[in-house]
Parts: sequence; C-alpha cells; structure tokens
Amino acid sequence: MASIKQNHAQPVSLPNFRNLGVCLRILLLVTGMNILAATLLTDTRETTWQMLTQLLTISQPLAVLSLLVLYVINKPLSKLRYGLGLVAVLVLELLLASLMHGFAVKQLNWDFMPSLLRFDVFTVIFTAIMLDYLSLRNRALSKAIAEARLQALQARIRPHFLFNSINAVLSLFRSDPRRAEEAMEDMADLFRVLMADNRELVPLHSEVDLCCRYLALEKLRLGDRLRVNWRIENMPVDALMPPLLLQPLVENAVYHGIEPAQDGGEIVIDIYLSRNEVHLILTNPYKKDSRIHVGNKMALGNICERLALHFDVLASLTAKAVGDQYQVHITLPYRKADET
Repeated sequence: MASIKQNHAQPVSLPNFRNLGVCLRILLLVTGMNILAATLLTDTRETTWQMLTQLLTISQPLAVLSLLVLYVINKPLSKLRYGLGLVAVLVLELLLASLMHGFAVKQLNWDFMPSLLRFDVFTVIFTAIMLDYLSLRNRALSKAIAEARLQALQARIRPHFLFNSINAVLSLFRSDPRRAEEAMEDMADLFRVLMADNRELVPLHSEVDLCCRYLALEKLRLGDRLRVNWRIENMPVDALMPPLLLQPLVENAVYHGIEPAQDGGEIVIDIYLSRNEVHLILTNPYKKDSRIHVGNKMALGNICERLALHFDVLASLTAKAVGDQYQVHITLPYRKADET
C-alpha cells in the first residue's frame, strides 16, 4: 500500500508570464524602480521629473516588449528546469535590451540613452531582482497554502461524519449489500483524495465526481432532508481547477445549511462557462439568527489562497447571504490541460 506523503518540497519554477497578475506586478516593479532611481539620483523636483520621464521612456517599451515575447514562449519556458529557464530569460532580456538600445540611438536619436554596456547591466540586474521577487512570493504563498490545507484537512475529516457514515453503511449490509459496497467505495475514494498531495490542477469533472460521492454518503444519513440540484449542462468538463475546491463548499453547505434545519433543504450547484471563464455557484439555506455550526471561514480562506496561487488576479471568490440563502460564487479562467 502506498504511503501518504504530506511534506513535499515546493519546486521552484518560473512565473507564469501569461498570468495577468504577474504581468501587472512586473510593470509596477519597473515603474517603482524607475521612481526610486530618479529620486535618488536627482536633487530637485524638476530634474527628478525629467529623469523619471527619460527612464520610463526607455524602460516601459522594453518591459511591454519583453512581456509580449515571454507570453508567446511561456509554454516552452515552463518545461525547462528553473536554472536553465532563468538563464533563458536573462539571455532573452539582454537580446531585447540590445535591440531596443540600437533602435533608440540610431533610429530615434535619443541622446539621453546610456551606453549599451550600462543599459545591458541594468537590464540584467532588474530582471534578476524581478524573477527573485516573483519566486519568493510564489514560495511564500505555497507555504501558507500548505499549512492552510493541513489545517482544513483536519477540520474536514470530522469524527461525526466518519462515524455516522460508517454506521449508515453498517445498517445497509443486511438490507442492501450492493448499496453498502458502493458506499464503502465512495468513502475510500473520498478519503484517498483528502489525504493525497493536492497541489496539481485537476479536471473539473473529477471534482464534481468527488462531490457526488460525498453527497451520496451524506444522503445515507440525512435522507430526504438533503436535496441537491445540479445545474451542469453547460459545464466545461475539461477545465482545470485546484483540487478540493468544490467539495469543502459542499460540505459547508451540508454542515451549516442542511443539518441545522429541521426539514433540511436544497443545495443548488450551478457550473457553467461564460466568456472564457468558469463560474461555480453554490447556494444553500441560511438562517441569520442560527447559532448552530457557526464559522466556515477556514475553508473559504484556504480556497482563496489556492486560487491566488494558481490564477492570481484572474480568479475570484465571493460569499454573501441573500435573504434565507447563502451563496458562494467562484470565477476562474478556463484553462485546459494542453494550455498548462
């Protein structure tokens, strides 16, 4: 039997240059470095503005050109080892800087351009700082997510769910052995996924299948109190998403919305594709004055962090109570396996 490993070293990798958040951070870093340089190298406000204008005139076109080229070659770059990819990016920036310098001096006659050697050295230094910052940010966020995932994992495997599920299965062995066997398979699959190393993106259909297995187990003990309405006719089954994204939300919906209600209620799960974005909307009953099962922020915080790691600003999560309903809405970019 394969052992379950929890402590894996997070591999260092180049940033995703097709991510809008990464591109915005690079442009902001370029602007910030220019402001810092202009402030430190000048004495008066007039000369500061003059130097800042010159620096932005040089650096911003180079930054935009670099991002366009990196966007095009992002896929082959992502397949390289980090060290080799780092060298490739530095060589590319040197080449683009040299071309930019020659065009500015010979074609545009910019007399404020520094020498080619200084321009190349500045380019290499800034590129190294930028890549190091993005790498540190990625590793810091990955560590936080790993810790949050372990905490959420411990919270999700609640003893009452495990024991109640086992008791429900045991009660079926004599009356309905086939259904009991299917329930045991659902439990095995569910806990196998919960205990696995969940860092890679998975197809949306596998997450939906996991939720179906979880809900089938909850249905054994809640019976008709638990009603589920799946609206997945327009679901992009090949869309990639972080694992355990939907299942904790479904569990929260059962735990906070269905169990406290005497007559139970309905969970509505709506998944569809719109304008190259995948929308996941989960709605469950909500009682504002209920003091039972309060607090589901851990799972939401965990999900937000993992969305930020994989998609940065391209993904979002909103949660709100509307009347007697509680709704969680996740939006993430439509990414397929052949695009990673």
